[in-house]
Amino acid sequence: MIVKILKACRLPLLVITFLIMYFPLIIIGILSVNKSSYAHAFKGFTWQWYTEIFSEATLRTAIINTLTVAILATIISTALGTLIAIGIQALRPKEKKRLLMLNNIPLINPDIVTGLSLMIVFSFLHLRFGITTMLAAHIFFSIPFVVLSVLPKLQSLDKDLYYAALDLGCTPMSAVLKVIIPAIKSGIITGALIAFTMSIDDFVISYFTTGNGFSNFSIWLYARLGRKSFSPAAYAYNTCITMVTFVILMAINIKSIKSKKGRILNEKNSSCIDNTTYSS
Repeated sequence: MIVKILKACRLPLLVITFLIMYFPLIIIGILSVNKSSYAHAFKGFTWQWYTEIFSEATLRTAIINTLTVAILATIISTALGTLIAIGIQALRPKEKKRLLMLNNIPLINPDIVTGLSLMIVFSFLHLRFGITTMLAAHIFFSIPFVVLSVLPKLQSLDKDLYYAALDLGCTPMSAVLKVIIPAIKSGIITGALIAFTMSIDDFVISYFTTGNGFSNFSIWLYARLGRKSFSPAAYAYNTCITMVTFVILMAINIKSIKSKKGRILNEKNSSCIDNTTYSS
């Protein structure tokens, strides 16, 4: 029905696609400024729900828990994933293939299978369920994304770069830290961003590996859906996350466009200088 209305307005296909993709986000943004606490009725404009993000204790705690787990999981999984990727790259082709298959298992498995498996493992190890088990679970499913982001950058590096650093006086560890890591920085940043996104967005695995009253935002939201205790401040929080993500992406794109223009300008200037020198 929505597609027919948009086509009747004669909007370009790309605009229609983006509207369909981001329609839920637009609705959440509208509900975040709705005076009514019910989604089916719009009773006016208000910023009340944005202030309630900080005033409602349970929601504030859930957001802090979410960000704490996401940041810690991102830092640890990025460090471990990068080292694992460097180790995999140094292996023989057959061994590399086997480890990559093992690395891809958490990516292939449904979240509910991973969550149940981790819950059984943590129970077998007699670990106390809470922030520790949730953090360990997030690190577990984030590492494969970091490995797959870093490996292509390692494969594109010159194989003799590491040995050249050793010949110039670096120790094996300093060669990795001062030569290899800077060369694959873009892959590491990509892996970290994916790990953070997966962690902050996860519900199923978090639900099976939490305990002792510790909950992130997704678990808090699930516990309150359809109840009178639900607060539209959840819409405000999601809108804030969306806007922050949008601003960061815009800043990255603008920076990349400026750097690209700068490179093109430098190439033109250098070519002009070369032509002038050749003419002289």
